[in-house]
Parts: sequence; structure tokens; C-alpha cells
Amino acid sequence: QVQFVESRGGLVQPGGSLRLSCTASRTISSIYAVGWYRQAPGKQRELVAVIRVRSMTKYASSVKGRFTISRDNAKNTVYLQMNSLKPEDTAVYYCNLQDTLDSSPRGSWGQGTQVTVSS
Repeated sequence: QVQFVESRGGLVQPGGSLRLSCTASRTISSIYAVGWYRQAPGKQRELVAVIRVRSMTKYASSVKGRFTISRDNAKNTVYLQMNSLKPEDTAVYYCNLQDTLDSSPRGSWGQGTQVTVSS
């Protein structure tokens, strides 16, 4: 079963930017989608963005226009560029594999990475 390792997050001021990456433990066929999810304290985990191939992406309405998901299949890595960060973006961010843009995540969850947006 493929596992993902997320890069270190961090503390960012409101309006700032941060790029996260997650690398898979093995090669993932490009037919599969990879999603970024997040979970804030006291809330359920939610989808942030998902990518299947370069032109097939989907974003949560709360991040559309601010976040960009991209994928480097040669490196088995998916990136999440986060701009114009808001305090409500504070959460633990995770990657997971899914069959399509609309399917549920199918793998186990990693440790995730903490992103805190605060002044």
C-alpha cells in the first residue's frame, strides 16, 4: 500500500505563502488522483485539492484562487502552493491516494504536517 510523507509545514503570517509537498513511497500511476486534505481542531477532515493529471484538478471553494495543486510524476511528488493564507487555513494537512477526483481516499493516513496561520 502506498504511503505518503508530507513536508514540514510551519507558522505563517496571514497573507503569507507556503508550499507543501508530499512524496509517495512508490511510483503511482498517473491514472490515480492524489488529494490534499486538512483537519482543523474539532473539525472533520476535509478535501482541499485533488489532482489526477495536470489539467484535471478540483479545489474546495474555500481555497479556490489561493491554492494551486501540482504533480511531478517523475518524483512521485504532489505539491500544494498556498497563497494569501488565512487563519482559517490552520490545520494538519495530509495527502492520500484516490481513484478519481470525486472518489474517497483509499489509503492509510500519514502523520500529516501542521500549518498555522497566525500573526
